Amino acid sequence: MQISDFLFPKDNVVYINSSATMQEALDKLEQSQYTAIPVIDGEGKYIGTLSEGDLFWKMKSAPGLSFQNLDTIKVHEIKRRIHNECVSIKAHLEDMLHLATDQNFVPVVDDNRIFIGMIRRKDIIEYYTSNITD
Repeated sequence: MQISDFLFPKDNVVYINSSATMQEALDKLEQSQYTAIPVIDGEGKYIGTLSEGDLFWKMKSAPGLSFQNLDTIKVHEIKRRIHNECVSIKAHLEDMLHLATDQNFVPVVDDNRIFIGMIRRKDIIEYYTSNITD
């Protein structure tokens, strides 16, 4: 097996650009019903993960910030508290599995650190469960 066998491609992933606004991030999280999403930069490189908690803490720490002016804050201005490590598409399967033990998803990048998708822990568990029980 290879990492690519578990890849959930970028076209199917909910992610946010670092230049997007806090309002856009909140909307994406609400629409997807996810609690965290990958953040990519203008070149498509994975730069981190944004969580609901990050948005909450930003609102709490920014005087005057309210639901009416969330469009004034850019995603790259928000401190991210979750540090989801990414894995290269060429990495060993064990490297990805090690990361998946602590992360709900593992971002996958190419040799240039361009975000190409993710591996969801749910898919790993389902794969191994079906192979153990068969």
